[in-house]
Amino acid sequence: MFMTPLIAAPMAGGTTTTALALAAQVAGAFAFAAGGYKTAEQLAAHMAPLRATGVDFGVNLFVPRSTPLAASAALELAAYRSELLATASRYGAEVPLTAPPQQDPRVQDFWDEKIALLLAEPVPVVSFTFGLAPAEVVAQLHRVGTRVVASVTSAPEAAAAAATGVDALVVQHASAGGHTAAFLPGGGSTSAHATLPQLLAEVRSAVRLPLVGAGGVSSPAQAKAALAAGAIAVALGTALIRTDESGARPLHKNALADPAYTHTAMTRAFTGKPARALVNDFLRDHTATAPDAYPEVHFLTAPLRAAAAAANDPRAVNLWAGTGWKDAQAGPAATIIAEFLHEL
Repeated sequence: MFMTPLIAAPMAGGTTTTALALAAQVAGAFAFAAGGYKTAEQLAAHMAPLRATGVDFGVNLFVPRSTPLAASAALELAAYRSELLATASRYGAEVPLTAPPQQDPRVQDFWDEKIALLLAEPVPVVSFTFGLAPAEVVAQLHRVGTRVVASVTSAPEAAAAAATGVDALVVQHASAGGHTAAFLPGGGSTSAHATLPQLLAEVRSAVRLPLVGAGGVSSPAQAKAALAAGAIAVALGTALIRTDESGARPLHKNALADPAYTHTAMTRAFTGKPARALVNDFLRDHTATAPDAYPEVHFLTAPLRAAAAAANDPRAVNLWAGTGWKDAQAGPAATIIAEFLHEL
């Protein structure tokens, strides 16, 4: 399905720029355009240069929550807003009184518009995360010649994804930076997976689909181990954040190289969905009380995070990072990818 064992993971929120995707593509990796947080028009502009190369590429979309926020979560969200006021005041930021309603296109991450775009202007591959695309959508994409990939974190999630008719799976280990792709409670499994190869082996026993290994792949040795465990390719995310073409904020890139940061942790504090980040003040202060309310928490904290970033203060910014963040290097993305491909 992929002509290379290396994939440049789609990192939404501005990190995966068109320049980064193009650099990865030219260097021999399979590139994904990051569709999360973009309108259909923005996505079209983002992927147009990739389409123009004539080389296969993919587009990644977030699957939105299909039901309104539960009443209990809404109460927790209101309490969390009150908690954020003191932190926001330190940065001169306003916390929105309410998050957008469920039917707001922003809460749906412009799902309908982007699916319509990808059906009207097909791309070689579409991948989904945060949930499963309906089987009907998978079938529609197949009819226009698009291969479909689902992101999973466990064997039960893999089985559920396979039932929708997808062509391959991205198997994401908990060591991945940024948001987890999990969509079943507990990831759908109570077993612990110390390594990505162990997780791949369990998923391989449950489904026959091609697998992509993702999460904590920070060295060629780890990539080789994932391939030996049955993956057809591995995805690089955190390893590319510090590259020249990455759109990550300078303070994020600098934090990944700052010895003052000693570990990462999973948190819902920034967006309401578990995500792995470098441990900073905001994560410490708010992880215990942040509700399970994505994307509502994302909208509440967005002005605060933007104000902290504008002040060049990393203490209240989401510093997404996988467990192998210390291996992330600065420089051209092509250099990082070439090093991996040389070893593979």
